[in-house]
This record gives sequence, C-alpha cells and structure tokens, in this order.
Amino acid sequence: MNIYTKTGDKGQTSIIGGEKRSKASERVEAYGTIDELNSLLGCVISQMQLYREIKKELEEIQQILFDCGTDLATPNCSKGYRTSQESTEWLEQRIDKYADIPPALTEFILPGGCPIASSLHLARTVARRAERSVVRVQETEEINIEVLIFLNRLSDYLYVVARLINFREGREDINYRRNGKVFH
Repeated sequence: MNIYTKTGDKGQTSIIGGEKRSKASERVEAYGTIDELNSLLGCVISQMQLYREIKKELEEIQQILFDCGTDLATPNCSKGYRTSQESTEWLEQRIDKYADIPPALTEFILPGGCPIASSLHLARTVARRAERSVVRVQETEEINIEVLIFLNRLSDYLYVVARLINFREGREDINYRRNGKVFH
C-alpha cells in the first residue's frame, strides 16, 4: 500500500469501491471528522495510566470508529455494513454503569476539570461535530444509520466518563452561571 497516491494533489480522493470524490465532499468530511475523533481518543488514551477499564473501552471505541469510517467511505454497500446496533447497546450499558456515580446535576456544567476529563469533553464536542457531518451526508445519500446512532450515544458516553473521572480525581463540576455576571 503506497503512502502517497498523488490523487489528492488535485483535491480528489478515492472512496471504497474506487469512486473519486472531492476532498471537500460531505461524505469525506464526515469520515475525516471521525478519523479526527479517533486520533483525539488516542491522545486521551496516552494520558491514562489509571482507569484501565475506561482505557480498554476507549480502545474498543477506536475500533468501532474505524468501522464507522469504513461504512461512510463505502457508498451503496452491498456486502453489509460494519457498524451495528450492538455497538450502541454496549455504549448504553457503559453509560448506565457510570452515570449515577458522580452526584446528580441540577445545572449545566462547564467542560473542564483534570486533563483527562478536559480532553474527554473536547472529544465529546468532536463527536457531536462528526454526528452533524453524518447527518448532512444522510440528507442526500444513503448511509448506515447505525453510524449516526453510535456517534450520538458516544458523545453521551464521553460526557459521562469525563464527569466520572473528575469525580474520581476529586474535581468538582463547575456550574454554568446563566446571568453572565463577572466575578473578581
């Protein structure tokens, strides 16, 4: 497999099946954003010396994100898609396991906290951007709907895990102040 193909020199890329697409196409943007999210999760994982269970979960999520990207790079897939409902159900189980560990929220919170939690909040926002990109593709082309559902649930998972890690690190959530007052 060549690292460079020179196809991109003219702003084109080949998707699975050989079809050429503009690098600015919505489909390429969507799976590119998923790739960005996957790389960001790799950065988060590299910070994790503790939290082995969550680290393993994030590594599994990286595998699923590769499947999501493959599904998006394969228009009109006749061989079947890779991303399945089971992946979303697995995430839901993880969310249910962790959601009630930190104190319940009564307000919106600011993203942040310890470095790992802050990075997870950033990954959550990239997951939301990826989700929006996939919706744009879905509006004009057929996609595996399970990719969209997985990304939606993934942002929830990342939020819950960021809160969990802050809680375990003794970092309190910072509530959003709605009145806009600046305190000195």
